Amino acid sequence: MSLAPKNIYSYPKFWPHKKGLVPAPLLPMSRKEMDNLGWDSCDIIIVTGDAYVDHPSFGMAIIGRLLESQGFRVGIISQPDWHSADDFRQLGRPNLFFAVASGNMDSMVNHYTAEKKPRSDDAYTAGGVAGKRPDRATTVYTQRAKEAYKGIPVIIGGIEASLRRIAQYDHWSQTIRRSILPDSKADLLLFGNAERAVVEVAHRVAAGEAIKQITDIRGTAFMRQSIEQGWTVLDSTDIDQDKSLSHPQADPYADTSAKDKQSCDKGESDNKANKIDPNQGAEQVLEFGQRTSDLVRDKTVIRLPSFEQVAKDRYLYAHTSRVFHLETNPGNARALVQRHGERDVWLNPPPIPLSMQEFDSVFELPYTRHPHTAYGDLKIPAFDMIRYSINIMRGCFGGCTFCSITEHEGRIIQSRSEDSVIREIETIRDTDKDFKGNISDLGGPTANMYRLQCKDPKIEASCRRFTCVYPDICPNLGTDHKPLTKLYRRARQLTGVKKIFIASGLRYDLAVRDPEYIKELVTHHVGGRLKIAPEHTEKNTLSKMMKPGIGSYYQFKKLFERYSKQAGKEQYLIPYFISSHPGTSDEDMLNLALWLKENNFKPDQVQAFIPTPLAIASAMYHSELNPLKKITRRSEVVKTPRSGAQRKLHKAFLRYHDPKNWDILRLALKRMGRSDLIGNSDKHLVPYTSVSKAKQPNRSRQANNDFHHRIRKKSYQKHRGKKN
Repeated sequence: MSLAPKNIYSYPKFWPHKKGLVPAPLLPMSRKEMDNLGWDSCDIIIVTGDAYVDHPSFGMAIIGRLLESQGFRVGIISQPDWHSADDFRQLGRPNLFFAVASGNMDSMVNHYTAEKKPRSDDAYTAGGVAGKRPDRATTVYTQRAKEAYKGIPVIIGGIEASLRRIAQYDHWSQTIRRSILPDSKADLLLFGNAERAVVEVAHRVAAGEAIKQITDIRGTAFMRQSIEQGWTVLDSTDIDQDKSLSHPQADPYADTSAKDKQSCDKGESDNKANKIDPNQGAEQVLEFGQRTSDLVRDKTVIRLPSFEQVAKDRYLYAHTSRVFHLETNPGNARALVQRHGERDVWLNPPPIPLSMQEFDSVFELPYTRHPHTAYGDLKIPAFDMIRYSINIMRGCFGGCTFCSITEHEGRIIQSRSEDSVIREIETIRDTDKDFKGNISDLGGPTANMYRLQCKDPKIEASCRRFTCVYPDICPNLGTDHKPLTKLYRRARQLTGVKKIFIASGLRYDLAVRDPEYIKELVTHHVGGRLKIAPEHTEKNTLSKMMKPGIGSYYQFKKLFERYSKQAGKEQYLIPYFISSHPGTSDEDMLNLALWLKENNFKPDQVQAFIPTPLAIASAMYHSELNPLKKITRRSEVVKTPRSGAQRKLHKAFLRYHDPKNWDILRLALKRMGRSDLIGNSDKHLVPYTSVSKAKQPNRSRQANNDFHHRIRKKSYQKHRGKKN
C-alpha cells in the first residue's frame, strides 16, 4: 500500500469512452433517460438516500461524475422505495456493481433528535418531507440491491458506512452494534473520502477481477476468515488489569516508518468468544505493547477486541476507541482487524489524501449545480443552503471529540488551488441566472484551515496525536492565514461579485495567530453576525471535548470588536454551546448559564450532545471512561449526563431566560444549594415564581374590557353631569 499513490486521472478510460461517451447532462435516474443517452445498461448504479443534486457538495454527484470521467456509465437510484426490490431494478442490472450510501448524513441522525424524537422534515429531500429513506439506510439498501440482482457486487460508502466500519455504540438502540459489513452483507466498504478507492475498484472490477480478491486498497474494509500468511499480529484484545505502572508514552514525533512504539498494556484474559484461534495463519503474534524494532508496517495488523468482547466490557470498548483513533494518520497507520463471530472485519489503513491537482479536478467536473429535473419546482432545503457556497478544503485537525469529521475525512487538510476556487465562482456567475452576486460561503468543515499543514512532512507522517491544537497549538503546525486572506481578497474583487460571506465554523484559536486575517474577515466577510463555537466555558468539560479554554474566545472577541469598529460596522459574535456532553456536571452547566447571563446571551437554539458512532465522546458516553488517556481497570471515571431528566436540566441551563424552564431550574438550584440565584433582580438567574400560562390574563380580552369600562365610565359621568 504505497504512500505515493497513483493519480486518479492516470487510468486508461473504460471502453465506452472509445465509443464516444460524453458527460451526461444529468446522470440518469430512469430508463427513459438512459434511452435518450443511447445506453443499453449502466456500468455502475449509485443508490442514495438523498435527492439527487448535481452539485459538488453532494457525495453522490462527486462519485458519479468522477466515475463518469473515467469512462463509466453511471446511473442514480435516489430514495428508492425500500419495502421491495422493485425500485432497485428500475435502471436494469449494472454491469459492474451497485454503490450504496445513506446520503450526506447518517440516516439515524437525519431521522432523530438528540432525545430520539422523530424529526418532522428532511433537508436532503425534495419538499423537505421526512420518511423518504429507512432507518439504517445503507444496510437496508444493500440488502435490497442484493435481492434485486443476485451475484452483483455491492460496495458501500459515505459517512454512515465510515462511522460503522467496526463495532460501535448505537445511541438509538443503546446497544453495541456489529460492524455494518456483516449486517449489510456488502462485498466491500469504502471509508473516508473515497475517490482513490472507488476509481481503483471500478477499473479492477471492469478488468475482470473478482470483488472478493480486492483486498489491498487503502481506505477499504471487508470480511475475511483468517489472517493471511506473512502478517504479524499485534494483539490488543486485553488491557492491564493488575499493574499500576504502564509503559511510557511513545514520542508522537518519533520516526515510525519501520517500527511503532505506541504502547498499550496487555492483560491476562484471552478471547474466548471464538471457537478457533482468530490469529491462525499469522507469521507471529505479539502483544500490542511489546517493543519490536523489525516490524514492517505494511505487513503488520492490530487485532482489536472482538465485537463480543466490546459488547460486554465497557473498558475494552473505550480501549478499542483509543487504539482505533491512534491509527488514523495515513503516514503511519497500520491495518486493523476485529473479530465478529468466526469471521474478521479487516480495515486497511486510511486513504492517502488527494493532491491539490486531483482535488481541483474533482471539484471542476461538469456538474450542473442543480437538482435533477425530476423534482420540478419542489425545494430541496440543503441545496438552497449551499447553492452558492464553495468548498475550498476538507479534513480537520481539530480533533473535537464530539465531532465525526475526523473519523470520516481525516486530520490532514486537503486544499484546492486559488485558481480553481476562482474558476468555480466565475462559473456560478456566468451560468446561474438566479445568481445575485452573493457567495454564501468559502469554506469546508472549518473556515480557516485552508492550506494549513505540518511544517515538516516527516513529523506529520510519524505523528500520532489526536489533535494539532489541544491543549495548545502544536509548534510544528503552520498557522499562516495569508493564502486564505489572499483568496478572500481576490474573490471579492471579481466582477459581478457583491459579497463573499464566510459561514463555515471558525477556529478562533487559530485565527488569533494572524490578526490580519481577522481584519479581512471582519471588514468584508461578516453579515452583521458571526457564529463561533466555544462549546463550553468550564475547563473540566472543555478537556473532554479537546476544545481551547474560554480565554481564546476573549482574545478573538477583542480583535473582532476592534476591527468592526475600525470598519464602522456594528457586528456581533454569536457563540453556541453544547449541553450534556460527557464529563459535564450540573455545576458546569450552572456556571455556563451564569456566563451567558453576564454576557447577555440568550440562545434561541440549543445543541444537545448526540453520541454519533465512533466519536471519542461517544465512547466516553457509553463507557464513562476517557479514551484520551491509556485505559486500565483503574482509569478515570467520566461522569456523563445520561438520564432524560439530567439532559433536560442541562438544556434548561442554556435557555435560562425561557419561562418554561424556570420551574426545573428553581428545583435544581435549591438542590445544589444555590437558592441565592433565585430572585427578581438582575443578579439572579431565575425569578421567585412563574406565572403559568393558564393564569396569565388574556391581554386582548383585558384590553377590550378596559375599553368598554372607560366608555361606560364616561357615559355615566356625562349622564350624571346632565342630571345635576
